[in-house]
Amino acid sequence: MVALAWPIIVTELLQVAYNLADTFWLGRYSTDALAAISLAFPLIFLFISVGGGFTVAGSTLVAQYTGAQSEGSAGTVAGQTLSFITLIAVTVGVAGFLLTDPMLSVLPSSAGTGADVIPLAGEYMSVFFLGLPFLFGFFVFSALMRGYGNTRAPMVVMAVSVLVNVVIDPILIFGWFGAPELGVQGAALATIISRGIATVIGVYILFGTSAGPSVSVADFRPKIEYVRQIVRIGVPSAVEQSATALGFITLTVMVISFAPEVVAAYGLGNRLTSLIFLPALGLGRATNTIVGQNLGARKPERAERAVYLAASVGAGVMVVAGVVAYFFAEPIVSIFVGTTGADAVATVQFSVEYVRIRAFEFGFIGVLQVVLGAYRGAGNTKTALAFSLVALWLGRVPIVYLLSFEYGFAETGIWIGMAVGQILGAILAAAWFTRGTWKRSVIDAGSEESDGRVGESTGEHDADEPAP
Repeated sequence: MVALAWPIIVTELLQVAYNLADTFWLGRYSTDALAAISLAFPLIFLFISVGGGFTVAGSTLVAQYTGAQSEGSAGTVAGQTLSFITLIAVTVGVAGFLLTDPMLSVLPSSAGTGADVIPLAGEYMSVFFLGLPFLFGFFVFSALMRGYGNTRAPMVVMAVSVLVNVVIDPILIFGWFGAPELGVQGAALATIISRGIATVIGVYILFGTSAGPSVSVADFRPKIEYVRQIVRIGVPSAVEQSATALGFITLTVMVISFAPEVVAAYGLGNRLTSLIFLPALGLGRATNTIVGQNLGARKPERAERAVYLAASVGAGVMVVAGVVAYFFAEPIVSIFVGTTGADAVATVQFSVEYVRIRAFEFGFIGVLQVVLGAYRGAGNTKTALAFSLVALWLGRVPIVYLLSFEYGFAETGIWIGMAVGQILGAILAAAWFTRGTWKRSVIDAGSEESDGRVGESTGEHDADEPAP
């Protein structure tokens, strides 16, 4: 488990480095620029989530076919996933570009946010959507390799991409070395360029090496039995991610009714907590692969033991992280807000309060991410969808609204609601997991539906067991 998890954690750390690089440099560019990317992200995530759910399907199926020693089927699923999501990425990118201004125009906002922040958010989103296929390309590569059990290759590719981003980000934002000063557009362009490089490298690894599932050009031709599996598993995950994105848009609509400093603090706090959550995310994704491979090999008890171990480790690590975040919130936040003035001071104060309140949920996040990873690895994406909806739509959204607007907690109500929703989701997801109804391989179910025609092998084998 550790061998799978640590490269995932490093990869996620590098992923957050993308966001933190933008946050660091835009925080020094202007507070309005920092608030703009806070506003833009939930809208961008809504479009990304449409294709993101299908990467979960690709990862799950590759893991289970690999566990069942069906290398040919793993490669075919990888090719089918790549072609399917490429079409989605192009469609979503064009739609996002065309809908940027209409989406922003309907958001209610304070006078300051509407005049100073929303136009910058539009500039960022327009550039980002044009490069969306490059972003999706790396996501698919990383998911397929993770399902195969190779988590180091995505880590190395991500490191190269982040290095490129870190170098060109300030150059394009501030106009260093004779480059044009592009501000928020420069941050978006730097991300797209670096993601494009990662996608090219990832495609080469899939087609030109033996580091992952064996993919050929023929695997790109649509095969209805595999597409059906991808859709069956991917649609609930896509709905889950889309519902999450809509939830965050709803939260953002509530947040932007406050001053720009609160909007900036909300975005900065979310980026910092996403950094702190990396161990939990890494364990969750490793659990996805381990559960998938063990269920593919028909070893559900082994999968269950791995989940309990990962949940225990995740909870322990995240409790420690919560203690550190609580006591060192101010120096951590101050690193990312470099402009002087009353607005910067207020942003720091709001951000510190946010991080300290969120720290109380961290231990629960360790459990929640592992359990959701187990559900996804089993192909039980509808269950993962249900508990994600509970945490967000029955937890965060109504609690934030009630505390902030009905009971007079103002911005503090936002911070409390964000934490309580996740705690509620973790408790319910863990309790449901103990019922054991997730222990069936989806490729077994798929082979029954198609009389065994899907895949080269879904039966017994005498190969080495997958990693626990």
